Amino acid sequence: MFKLETRNANLWYGEKQALKNISIGVEPNTVTAFIGPSGCGKSTLLRCFNRMNDLIENTRIEGGFLLDDKDIYTSMDVYELRKQVGMVFQKPNPFPKSIFDNVAYGLRIMGEKNKTAIKDRVELSLKNAALWDEVSEMLNKPALSLSGGQQQRLCIARALAIEPTVVLMDEPASALDPISTSKIEDLIYELKQKFTIVIVTHNMQQAARISNKTAFFYLGELIEFDETKKIFTNPQKERTENYVTGRFG
Repeated sequence: MFKLETRNANLWYGEKQALKNISIGVEPNTVTAFIGPSGCGKSTLLRCFNRMNDLIENTRIEGGFLLDDKDIYTSMDVYELRKQVGMVFQKPNPFPKSIFDNVAYGLRIMGEKNKTAIKDRVELSLKNAALWDEVSEMLNKPALSLSGGQQQRLCIARALAIEPTVVLMDEPASALDPISTSKIEDLIYELKQKFTIVIVTHNMQQAARISNKTAFFYLGELIEFDETKKIFTNPQKERTENYVTGRFG
């Protein structure tokens, strides 16, 4: 069974069709990378998996978007969906609160009142995000005092705290320096033991390093989806080969 799946999925922003008949299955406990030039639909598809596109006016969808075989749009409410599907954005977006309160935020929203349970979950989430050793002595300091790379790992910890089964990442390292990017990549590689991860990236080397499977999109269409090694060394479609070898895009 696929963890995430789309079946003949289409999406329009007003008159513009952004996704065209997309069928794709994401396996549990893997890293799946979405690649393709700007405007190809990869971030649009990513946002469908936790219904972020609901916030955009004149959006219309057709087809199936599934989590554990349940339709995201017809069989789940947004609150339940987002407890299971976490999201990390391109730029770090910590709240103007302490490091501790950033990670605890989702737990409190969900109604957790047990202080010991919150404390334990915050610690575990920071450890899972490879940040605990750096911040354990300064949990009451403002999150905005952290470096950019630390802020992004804090946002990952915040997403992990509510114990999702899927983590969506929209270019999570594009605003970071090479050292911070390397830490995020190492983290993603570790996290797939516990979570299903889908990452949008413009960095093809990054996709090659961290993902199990890669999907190449172009003008709203899924051109090719296969094992990452095959996409980068022996793609079946000429358009994929042209993109991964840098001939266009």
